[in-house]
Amino acid sequence: MRAVVYTRTGDPSVLEVADRPVPEPGPGEVLVRVAVSGVNPTDWKSRRAGSAPPGGWQIPNQDGAGVVEAVGEGVDAALTGERVWLWEAAWQRPWGTAAEYTLVPARQAVRLGPASFDLGASLGIPFLTAHRCLTAGESMPDRINAGAMDGRFVLVQGGAGAVGNAAIQLARWADATVIATVSGPEKAQLAAAAGADHVIDYRRQDVVAEVRRISPRGVDAVVEVAPAANAEVDAQVVAADACVAVYADDGTGSLTLPVRPLMVPNARWQFVLVYTLPEAAKAKAVYDVAAAAAEGVLRVGPEAGLPLHHYPLDEAAAAHAAVEGGAVGKVLILTSDA
Repeated sequence: MRAVVYTRTGDPSVLEVADRPVPEPGPGEVLVRVAVSGVNPTDWKSRRAGSAPPGGWQIPNQDGAGVVEAVGEGVDAALTGERVWLWEAAWQRPWGTAAEYTLVPARQAVRLGPASFDLGASLGIPFLTAHRCLTAGESMPDRINAGAMDGRFVLVQGGAGAVGNAAIQLARWADATVIATVSGPEKAQLAAAAGADHVIDYRRQDVVAEVRRISPRGVDAVVEVAPAANAEVDAQVVAADACVAVYADDGTGSLTLPVRPLMVPNARWQFVLVYTLPEAAKAKAVYDVAAAAAEGVLRVGPEAGLPLHHYPLDEAAAAHAAVEGGAVGKVLILTSDA
């Protein structure tokens, strides 16, 4: 099989396309013929990490979609031939999705049904992260489905990003009122296309005033991409028992919070890294995201506020460079015709 491999960490040039034997699934594993591999920021950050791949080599990318080709001992044979989406394929394993085939534990291959492989390869990291951000708060439900967030207000800081887009789509499915912040008119169009009820351009508008105009009592959840830059704003817009869920670092490495303004409403700051989520929370996220996909309520593409950028397997380095450079939308690598 053809696979993108790196044997040392560094910039995108360390990625090489190599011929590798098709692996055999072990106990509890499935072999998936990958059709589309999704690229996330953590993929290039892992590739740039200072230490070499633990096993001497690594196929990158956590997310993907394809068809189950074979199953290992203990896995239901009925899964063979199923169209699936994959999550955390490369987490503490060498078998990422940037290859014609990959191996994953069976629970990390989730039935996709008739939905597109593009959608399937876009679900894992962004949607599971968004699910945790939306459900971590004490006043928020721990499951997401139609009507689960009726009457709640959600602020998505950075509504044009992949996680921001996922949070908007999931929160709207759950009937929350969604307010998204963006940095300009083009990104405002993307957030609106994703389903945001209100879009605020933080470079031109007063975010606190606009949020308080929309919801005088504040918001129940904040999905936060830039915690240091937005800490003061978040502290002024949280409702009682609200949660600010931080899933990214805006480069500062430190955060200062005003104690009294957050103490009075019993506000919570929750840090979110999808890979190390509590198992119960992750299981709920996988189930709910799969259900949303099955119901056809999740979308990708410009009409969903998430432009798609396709690269062939031979151009995996360019795909990684695009994500590292801040490409708006979802970068996908076409790995086979599964």
